[in-house]
Amino acid sequence: MPKIPVKVVTFEEIVEWSRTLAERIRESGWQPDVIVAIARGGYIPARLLCDWLGVSDLVSIQVVHWPTAAQMAEKAYVKYPVSVDLSGKKVLVVDDIVDTGDSVELAKKSVEECCKPAEVRTATLQVITPVAKYIPNYYAIEVKEWIWFAYPWNAVEDAVGFVMKIVKETGKTTWCLDELIHAHIEWYGREYIEKRFGYILYAVDLMGKRGLIKLDKCTS
Repeated sequence: MPKIPVKVVTFEEIVEWSRTLAERIRESGWQPDVIVAIARGGYIPARLLCDWLGVSDLVSIQVVHWPTAAQMAEKAYVKYPVSVDLSGKKVLVVDDIVDTGDSVELAKKSVEECCKPAEVRTATLQVITPVAKYIPNYYAIEVKEWIWFAYPWNAVEDAVGFVMKIVKETGKTTWCLDELIHAHIEWYGREYIEKRFGYILYAVDLMGKRGLIKLDKCTS
């Protein structure tokens, strides 16, 4: 088993999950007037929900909780709040996933306090229920064991974060490619390597140019 279990998510899965989420919102009999996307993971799910639900008004709020891949910040905080008048509006706050739930709960409270909406509800594609302290009003998928979901919109960011985690834990800054690949399999599993190999190479090249890692020739 890898040290950090990773599920590589496809765009096809995102579309399927967002449609399921939209159906659950419709089945509840509630229709939002405005959707607020939590930046950055909530942008694409929120836009898809606008399409499925026929909502034209989309704004965003940025909450920081996972500054790098699989590395939580000490405390979630609102970096850029919503600054528009939503008086009398029914608002749906959308993110990609609830892990602890801090980001979604914080965004909901921020919108309620600053924008004067009639009602605020929350929605995410997934909820990791064993660790979630806050459950959104709507979600498509319940995840019963913690796993890092590698979404397609942060593939390079994940790759950089994962390489940096290996470098930090091992103390090595010079690697041959074979060593790095074996380390990735040990840390993140074979599926991640197979599906994100090109992004890993891109991340290593990017980090090399920044002086964070050096790729050397493998010796027999």
